[in-house]
Amino acid sequence: MVASLNPNRTDLGKMDTESLWHAMVQHRPFSEKPPKCMKRGVGCHVTDAEGVEYLDGVSGLWCVNVGYGRQELADVAYEQMVELAYSPLTMSHEPGIRLAHKLLALLGYEGKVFFSTSGSEANETAFKIARQYHAQTAAAGSGPRYKVISRYRGYHGHTMGALSATAQAERKLKYEPLVPGFLHVSPPYAYRFGEGRSEAVYNAACLRELEQTILYEGAESVAAVIVEPIISGGGVIVPPEGYLRGVREICDRTGILLIYDEVVNGFGRTGRMFGHQHWGVQPDMICFAKGLTSGYMPLSATVVKQPVFEAFMGEPGSDSHFRHISTYGGTPVCTAVGLRNIEILEREGLPERAAEMGDYLLGRLQELLDHPNVGDVRGKGLLLGIELVKDKESKTPLEDAGMKAVLKQCMDHQVIIGRNTNTIPGFTNVLILCPPLVVTREQADHLADTLHKAISTLHARG
Repeated sequence: MVASLNPNRTDLGKMDTESLWHAMVQHRPFSEKPPKCMKRGVGCHVTDAEGVEYLDGVSGLWCVNVGYGRQELADVAYEQMVELAYSPLTMSHEPGIRLAHKLLALLGYEGKVFFSTSGSEANETAFKIARQYHAQTAAAGSGPRYKVISRYRGYHGHTMGALSATAQAERKLKYEPLVPGFLHVSPPYAYRFGEGRSEAVYNAACLRELEQTILYEGAESVAAVIVEPIISGGGVIVPPEGYLRGVREICDRTGILLIYDEVVNGFGRTGRMFGHQHWGVQPDMICFAKGLTSGYMPLSATVVKQPVFEAFMGEPGSDSHFRHISTYGGTPVCTAVGLRNIEILEREGLPERAAEMGDYLLGRLQELLDHPNVGDVRGKGLLLGIELVKDKESKTPLEDAGMKAVLKQCMDHQVIIGRNTNTIPGFTNVLILCPPLVVTREQADHLADTLHKAISTLHARG
């Protein structure tokens, strides 16, 4: 049957349940109540098809950094579509050139930028680069360096290689066996594993585990270590001072490439343009997506330092070039939007705003630490997490029903917040806040007040 060209809301709900496969949710309840159909977004708010407005406390999927409804981003996309909608990067085009140049200028080093369409793809690209780099720089007779080390609770994507690097058991369930050669070590998670040790002592223990893992595996077999400067979807875990410096030093001693996954951390989210800038430690490769275009267009980037790129230089006809391509990676429209998005971030001082409003919102949320079910409140900039527990002494994670109750209370009060769902079995107990960087103090107060009310119901429920 052919659907109406102008279906009403009832028709849309029926069409939705009949045809659309939604991400990360069980569909059985949709037969009675279809998912919310969003119609419009302005600033920090989205409005559904019923006309109900919600404060978006998670920026869509961590990505709408400059807020919704930016006319100039629509305009630049339209203008570029009219002029040149598509051109593959086997050749070149001006928006791609200018955006690549801008990213390197912001990072402050020489290198090259490879464009893709998603964070998963950016990380897959980095893994392939790491393996080929070592294959082309290894001493004669040495074995392949192919292993990649990541941290438990870290998320690096949903494609098979990126999922193999992701150390969240629920994400991998029923998809294994995955790609061989991916290993995991403990994250720097002081709230659960600090055990009363000083930050310096705990940090040393985390780094020692990484170094021992490399030793046991054989450094000559390890191609790369990948880390999110701040673990995001795994529960907003901020590393101790000295951690990234220590990881960098270990990689330098063992000839391993260091990759930063800044898919969530990047483009002002943490109060700096890039998350790693809080610690002043540079990687060999860095992966971006999400805030690169604030979700207005699908675009990601894998940036490599010049010494890494030079290993791919060779004579025409040789196989030393990077044999990898993304059909829609770095199209003229996407890169034009990315360039204007960065212009907005700089022009409006949004990384600095994220630092200011993040400190304010963190302070409001830390008031919740007096509540018996709030174990920890943490984060940087507008990337914040609230870990809920049954009681503070045991730190037993709050059960699923309690977590769902808090999210529902917030939604009932027209506030959307996040949670680390489908990550670690039994430990999906962290509420996540990452509103658009244009959030006002009034809106931050509304977020905090709504969370105070929602979490207070936990105690009332016993």
